[in-house]
Amino acid sequence: MATHMRRFYGLLLIACMPMFMACAQPSGAEPWQPHQLMPPAQLAANIQSGKQVPLIISIGPGAIIKGSVDIGPGGDAANIAKLKTLLQQQDKSKPVVIYCGCCPFRNCPNIRPAFALLNSMGFTKHQLLNLSTNIKVDWIDKGFPVQ
Repeated sequence: MATHMRRFYGLLLIACMPMFMACAQPSGAEPWQPHQLMPPAQLAANIQSGKQVPLIISIGPGAIIKGSVDIGPGGDAANIAKLKTLLQQQDKSKPVVIYCGCCPFRNCPNIRPAFALLNSMGFTKHQLLNLSTNIKVDWIDKGFPVQ
């Protein structure tokens, strides 16, 4: 009987391992990978050259970057619905860059819901503009193109 119980608990442990692994993930895990952070200078160069300009979407308080589409703060469910409507009209392989810039990433309520939506919709070339401090410091103060 003891051997059967050990086997049972062993199998139970193996069966539950994926759940334990999911719980072990850091709670602050980001929906983007490091290679999905686009340097501001790269996007600015693309805009200035007019070549390889992605769909640029502001999911923050306002569209500041030249050529960007203003969706509104991504922390608001209604704006995420607007973003979804916009994205449904796009090819999943189209390059897309989202940005907010209201505050440092660690405090931003807008970037995670928007990036998670891009992931869930199956986009393959989506990036987050690396405005790690804010739009003023990381874009405007550098003289990058604004609307």
